[in-house]
Amino acid sequence: MALTGRFSLLVALGVVPVVLLGRDPGTAWAVLLGWLALALVLGAADLAVAASPRRVAIERELPPRLRLGETVRSELVLRNLGGRMLRAEVRDGWPPSAGVHGRNRVRADVPAGEGRRLVQALTPTRRGDRTTAAVTVRSHGPLGLWARQATLSAPGRLRVLPPFHARAHLPSRLTRLRELDGRTPLLVRGQGTEFDSLREYVRGDDVRSIDWRATARRSDPESPGSAKLMVRTWRPERDRRIVIVVDTSRTAAARIGDEPRLDTAFEAALLLAALASHAGDRVDLLLWDRRLRGRVHGATGADLLSRMVDAMAGVDAELIEADWAGVPAQVRAVTSRRALVVLLTAADAPGTARGLLAVLPQLTARHRVVVASVADPALASAAVRRDGLGEVYAAAAAERGRLDADRVAAAVRRLGASTVSAGPAELPPALADRYLELKAAGEL
Repeated sequence: MALTGRFSLLVALGVVPVVLLGRDPGTAWAVLLGWLALALVLGAADLAVAASPRRVAIERELPPRLRLGETVRSELVLRNLGGRMLRAEVRDGWPPSAGVHGRNRVRADVPAGEGRRLVQALTPTRRGDRTTAAVTVRSHGPLGLWARQATLSAPGRLRVLPPFHARAHLPSRLTRLRELDGRTPLLVRGQGTEFDSLREYVRGDDVRSIDWRATARRSDPESPGSAKLMVRTWRPERDRRIVIVVDTSRTAAARIGDEPRLDTAFEAALLLAALASHAGDRVDLLLWDRRLRGRVHGATGADLLSRMVDAMAGVDAELIEADWAGVPAQVRAVTSRRALVVLLTAADAPGTARGLLAVLPQLTARHRVVVASVADPALASAAVRRDGLGEVYAAAAAERGRLDADRVAAAVRRLGASTVSAGPAELPPALADRYLELKAAGEL
């Protein structure tokens, strides 16, 4: 049973007859008790007439997933199985991170034997599974004084996927990929590229690409006794292996700009995977700290991104140190071939990067390794401000941070890996550009 605001107002109105009729204390108490008795009788009668909230069937209609930042409709279908009019106030049990628009309470009048559809808009504010287990139904009487209440089981789950804002950079990178792949007039030859076809020589072609045997077989009908120069065209190698390792340890929980490092790493991994998949390469994903938090292996085409966002959706940074010693074994479990291994981690302090630097020689001995990290743009702005004593100290700390990041990057390069460092918005396209550079140079 629940009391409503109307009942409280009814009790408060008892002051009026007490003031008007209560000329002495005895009369005042009698009037007050009589008014309270009347209110209780009306409340009990109202409760007796109210429909039972337990004779309500609830069906939930909810899309299984959406991207972070999108809005979805959550629908509840209430069916009144009793014989009385149901005057209901319904509260769905979504957590605050589900982003319920407006008040999380909906009123509905459902005649006996009928149903009503209740709609709420949700805009989740966090990745992962947003769940609700129950719906609370409060059934009011015709006077709205007292209400019956019951909590009914109505489980629901909404999976919130990473937003993948970096997909805006995909069309321009695919254009560059088509140029590398020979599907536009620009043809780039790099070390380790594959022979594609023959065509006639045009001014500006690399003379090293001339195929003299094909030239000897191709006579020029306009000049008897002479031959047309034929050149080979090349395309980047396909079916390369790309292994993306995302660090989910405590350093990934730090916020750079408006989002955690982990979310930026997910954006970069998705853009790289989409680009490499279009290029015909095979992509594997590992989410790692001290244990394997998620893995995508053997997926291709549209299934690749779908499985990747599913694996990323429920993963948050763990406040533990990363065990980099286990990464080489995880990479070997994915592929025994030479691969491009991309490590998305924080490489901005010698202390946190010590474990990473210790295992890099094992990886670079067998694979092409790229270490990608998020740079804090606030350091650059803090390093140039000198207006006050506090800003001078902040500038000194920012310069020290930048020097530490440069030292770690130099150590990574000495161990045979390359580095990519950029702000949260710039890291995904910068990593995609590095992949295209390696693709063009035939270094995968």
